[in-house]
This record gives sequence, structure tokens and C-alpha cells, in this order.
Amino acid sequence: MSSKAITRVTVLNGGPSVEREVSLVSGNEIASALRGEGYIVSIIDADENLAPKITASNPDVVFNALHGRWGEDGCVQGLLEWMQIPYTHSGVYSSALAMDKEKTKDVYRAAGLPVAASMLVSKSEILNSHPMPAPYVVKPYNEGSSVGVYIVNSGDKPISTIKEELPDTLMVEEFIPGYELTVTVLDGNALTVTNIITDGWYDFDAKYENGGSHHEIPANLPKEIFDACIDYAERAHECLNCRGLSRTDFRWDENLGLSGLKLLETNTQPGMTPTSLAPEQAAYKGISFGQMVRWMVEDASCNR
Repeated sequence: MSSKAITRVTVLNGGPSVEREVSLVSGNEIASALRGEGYIVSIIDADENLAPKITASNPDVVFNALHGRWGEDGCVQGLLEWMQIPYTHSGVYSSALAMDKEKTKDVYRAAGLPVAASMLVSKSEILNSHPMPAPYVVKPYNEGSSVGVYIVNSGDKPISTIKEELPDTLMVEEFIPGYELTVTVLDGNALTVTNIITDGWYDFDAKYENGGSHHEIPANLPKEIFDACIDYAERAHECLNCRGLSRTDFRWDENLGLSGLKLLETNTQPGMTPTSLAPEQAAYKGISFGQMVRWMVEDASCNR
């Protein structure tokens, strides 16, 4: 940002993606916190008239609270670059890259980071046959929030039906048993490691329903694993050229030691709801929600 005082912030939320409802909650939480920090805040539910709505709100900064396709994949970032309005989170390239889970893994591999084995497979290839030995996970490669996820366990029959609204090409990924771990990176520095404890799979309800999961902060892990999570998350943030805030997710099979720790994906715009992981980690480090979103506004820029 320039030295110009920032007074007006426009928060983008909602949008047309399957993560719309989560984004609406995130945006409202952010707007409330920013008003508490003294900013003049407008909220826009993103649609095809987004550009004129942004112009009418006359912002100094746009806080992008959109999740999923269109808002998190470089599209809105490109619009804001064209309009020359400073914005939060990662830029066009990083946002597009991180949204594509398979391309993200290519970057991880090139950086020497361990990943879960996966492939892109058509729906027709998945139905009624096993694309890889079970157990495995089937999910969209360009969505988040555990939307449209299927788990095939050892001994299960192949998937027989897949939701029509899911894309024709899906990711098939080896299922890694054990711990669900995540690390938030703020300004290039990892905050801590959270162990996400659920009764089953960390699905949409476990992420966003009250009591859906228990978050152990900091995660009670062997030092080698804890330190590796911190290191890998910071390296993931860097190799994807992320800016501002990101969150990298892991699975860890404790029976395999360090070799059982694998990266799944990096979220360039993690959730900011009351049950979200990034605000919890910031609070653990003594950073209030208001302080975190204020920092993100002050960090906003174009050419990210």
C-alpha cells in the first residue's frame, strides 16, 4: 500500500461458487471486525455486476472474502488488477495455481515437498471401477471446503453414482490414515499447527457446524513432525508465491514417522468464520481477529 490513509474498505463475499454460504459468513465476520477497527466498510455480494458495484463503493482497499471458484481462483484478482484497486490475499497467478490441486502438487514436488499420490480421472473412469487401489478419496480438483468428496475404503465396491453438478474430471487421491493437520502462514511466517479431531472425515459439516470438530492448538505431536509442518507450510507459501494469509493442510500417518507426513493443498483464502482455523491460530499467537484483518488491509496491494 501507499502512505495514503486507508479509511474505506469494501468486503467481497457470497458469489456464485458452491462455497457461497461460507463466504457470506466470512464476509460478515470480517466487516464487523473492520468496523471495530475504525474503517468505513461496505459489503458486496459478488455477481455479474461486480465491477460497477465496486466502483460505486469507492474503496481504498478491497478485502476479498470470497471462497471457491471465481473469487479465489484468480478471476476477481484479475478484475481488481485491471481496476487498479489494492486487494488482500494472493495475486492472480498464485490464486489460480493454488486452486488447481494437481498443479499445486507439481509445484510442491519441484520444491521437494512430500505429497499424497493422486491423478485426474474422468467420471466415467471412476464409476464402477477402481482407478487406484483402495483406500482412496475422490474430490473436485478445483474446489474447497470438502465439497463433493467421496471416500472409498478397502473392500468397498467402486463408486456407482456421482453428483451431476460435479465436473467431468475429478481428482483421485490416496487416502492417508491418521492425523488431519493444518498450518496458517501470515506474512510468510507459520503461526502454529492445529490437529483437527473429528469422529469421521473432516467434511463440510465438520468444518462449519458448531461442535463438528475439535481443534487441538497447538497439536500434540512429536517435535520432528510439528517442526516439519511449520517448515513445509512456509515453503509451500513461498513456492506458490502466496501473499498475506494462507493455510496449508496435511495428513499424517503416525505409523510411518516423517515419511507419513504429506501435503494436500494450500488455501490462499482460508475461511474466516467463527469455527475457522486461521483466526484460531492467530488468537493462540496473541493476534486478535481485528488485528489480523487490519494487518491484511494494510498489506493490500496490486501486482501481488
